[in-house]
Amino acid sequence: MPFHLTNRLSKSLLYCVLTSCLLLVVTGNSPSVMAAPPNVLVILVDDLGYGDLSSYGATDLQTPAIDRLIQSGMKFVNFYANCPVCSPTRAALLTGRYQDRVGVPGVIRTHPENSWGYLAPDAVTIASVLKQSGYHTGIIGKWHLGLESPNIPNERGFDFFHGFLGDMMDDYYHHRRHDVNYMRKNLEVIDPEGHATDLFTDWTCDYLNEKARKPEQPFFLYLAYNAPHTPIQPPADWLDKVQKREPGITEQRAKLVALIEHLDSGIGKVLNCLEKTGLDQSTLVVFSSDNGGQIEVGANNGPLRDGKQSVYEGGLKVPCGVVWPGKIQPGSSSEFRAMSMDLFPTVLEAAQIPVPEGLDSRSFLPTLLGEQQVELRKHMFFSRREGGTRYQGLTIQAVIRGEWKLLQNSPFAPLELYNLAEDPLETTDRTKTAPRIYQELSAAFRRQLQYYGEVPWQAPDAVVPLD
Repeated sequence: MPFHLTNRLSKSLLYCVLTSCLLLVVTGNSPSVMAAPPNVLVILVDDLGYGDLSSYGATDLQTPAIDRLIQSGMKFVNFYANCPVCSPTRAALLTGRYQDRVGVPGVIRTHPENSWGYLAPDAVTIASVLKQSGYHTGIIGKWHLGLESPNIPNERGFDFFHGFLGDMMDDYYHHRRHDVNYMRKNLEVIDPEGHATDLFTDWTCDYLNEKARKPEQPFFLYLAYNAPHTPIQPPADWLDKVQKREPGITEQRAKLVALIEHLDSGIGKVLNCLEKTGLDQSTLVVFSSDNGGQIEVGANNGPLRDGKQSVYEGGLKVPCGVVWPGKIQPGSSSEFRAMSMDLFPTVLEAAQIPVPEGLDSRSFLPTLLGEQQVELRKHMFFSRREGGTRYQGLTIQAVIRGEWKLLQNSPFAPLELYNLAEDPLETTDRTKTAPRIYQELSAAFRRQLQYYGEVPWQAPDAVVPLD
């Protein structure tokens, strides 16, 4: 074809494309072009067991607010926390990386000799990415990724912080850990009165009311309750209500149920604030837990084996629901497998923001939108580093590939192999009867530990060597 005809055809095609795009914008026929980025509210609760919601099978507690939230969108039955304890899962969620890849293989604590992580200075948080894209970013509640500069929320991408820096509160009303006050409003030390759950709820409603007055700027709010983590300390009237309603319930279980129901009430108030401000229709809401429930304090992980601190299913599988009005089908449910860290690219894709390169996570937005999607990864890895005589600073770990799961639940115990399709309760060790799978997953373990080994997990000069 002569050049002048080719050139003329190219110009014609370009004109058609530009005209079509302009027409789509003017007529509003292209949701991807016209849609405003959603607000994002991520609600992460602390140590909530897989079976400790009525929507996940509990019969001795009532969680109408969380159940309504989950019913308003998609419920996940195979959602996994990155780790069976707090800090690592939070690090993974906020960075989209395996926790070891950002320096947080274990729990970050007040005292260096018992702290097993340090958030890497070059780790990019989802708050940083959203902030650069025009979002206002806030965190209310529990941080647990650093107690001092440079690892505090305001230096890791959050415009606003109103909450608790530490790992846990020794008292829900006094808000101390080891007699240290870790309550902050941005950089200011504060000493508020009231139950922590109520405070975080009220502060969230204050934030939402403020954002409703500035609808032109989308927001990302990470609401991290510390309930129902120990101490199991519900308000007295909530405990009294549960004990009167549930005859025969043990005092231990009654306290935990009351703490969860009090938490549910707080989440209900937050959802009501969303509705009253009119933000609910433009907000993507995620609900999940950072790990399984703690059995020693009465948690219910449904039929799953074990709980918090364990890499059996009860320590890793957690409730999860995602709501996005007009996008996610209400009342839908999915058996698709995803992890805490996968929320990072999923939220960014929903907000039409480019996902940074080099993440370990994958977006499951197609699943949320009702589309078919291949599994996110061939292997799902879980790990946790811890001190004390039970762990000696070593790790426990698990890997899931298809229907198979290989795990080591103690650094000093043999590896165990389970077929989750045939044996979801992890009762029959298959290391002897499926040797090829055992060898393949063992090799995957070793490769993953090498991958983690590039990243330091202690602050510079944090630990002084012994003579």
